[in-house]
Amino acid sequence: MRRATLVGLAGAALLLSASACGSSSSPAATTTTTSAATTTSATTPAMTTTTAMGTAAAKDIVDTAVGAGDFKTLATALTAAGLVDTLKGPGPFTVFAPTDAAFAKLPAGTLDTLLKDPKGDLSAILTYHVVPGKVMAADVVKLNGQTVKTVQGTPLTVHVDGAKVSLKDATGKTVNVVKTDIAASNGVIHVLDGVLLPK
Repeated sequence: MRRATLVGLAGAALLLSASACGSSSSPAATTTTTSAATTTSATTPAMTTTTAMGTAAAKDIVDTAVGAGDFKTLATALTAAGLVDTLKGPGPFTVFAPTDAAFAKLPAGTLDTLLKDPKGDLSAILTYHVVPGKVMAADVVKLNGQTVKTVQGTPLTVHVDGAKVSLKDATGKTVNVVKTDIAASNGVIHVLDGVLLPK
């Protein structure tokens, strides 16, 4: 169930990316195709990689994320910002999806303030979590030290340390990727333990 939610969020983020930016030729936008008949799981203390198959891959990013159950805050924010339809689109998208626990780490009152102006800062933050194209974990680990352009426009910096992958946002804060390669019909979701901020 958690896998499905993550995939839904990633798809939604990817969809936002594709509709906002069109296609991209950056290394992060490289499309990787994974066979729907294959399921691969590898667990390390830093990160879990899962390639979903069957019904999970048949759902778009939004439905996958909602089905996972750990992305209620993200789903609420996407709905408020009017981004659900975009992320249900064809994509492909890569969504770096913060969990409910990640949103809970924001300073008190921050989320409520963002929800009051969903087309402003909230939309910018959400689209900052989406990269155009389907970027699988195997692609991300090759990007150590490189920047990746987001749908929002501000780049993220990728850091790889063994099995641990983290992203540094525009404020200099580092967020860890804790689960990867949650497949959706229109992209992929990678789960984060924090919320990235574009400014």
